[in-house]
Amino acid sequence: MNARSLVVGIFVLAATASVAQSAREVHGSADVYSAPGVVLAWGVMRGANESRTTAVIRIVADPRVYPWLAVAGIDPFTKSEQPLQLATEVVGDIDVQILRSRFADLPRTEVRFFDTASAAQSGMPKLMVFYLGIPDTTPEFADRAKLDAYLADRVARARISLDKKTP
Repeated sequence: MNARSLVVGIFVLAATASVAQSAREVHGSADVYSAPGVVLAWGVMRGANESRTTAVIRIVADPRVYPWLAVAGIDPFTKSEQPLQLATEVVGDIDVQILRSRFADLPRTEVRFFDTASAAQSGMPKLMVFYLGIPDTTPEFADRAKLDAYLADRVARARISLDKKTP
């Protein structure tokens, strides 16, 4: 290997390490997650039967911090991935609905937040919050209006709590 190839190889490794380090990965373990610029709240909407029951993730992101987001379901063993929400520009609250039965095959859910459109296109999130199944603390509802009210309340309380922590 000549010196030029070695320098190029070192540069590529350094750039790859830099990109990998720039993404922050967080385990979301409860039915609500909040951090500067983002709040996630989970609820379950019971269907007429189990095959029609859905988990709902309400995602609220500050578009000045994370203007793009995507959600994927992943099999942690095979690493096969299914998009649950394609990369989309944040223009308001986003509810991602996932059939509860889907968690049997793709138990890992990743909510990916991007700081630029090009990062969203290349799949390089600035923040990634992952869940292994539906959080145990997630409540279930038989009425959509009650679920919506609950999610709105959880998001509001998470924002208040976050504001108290942020100087």
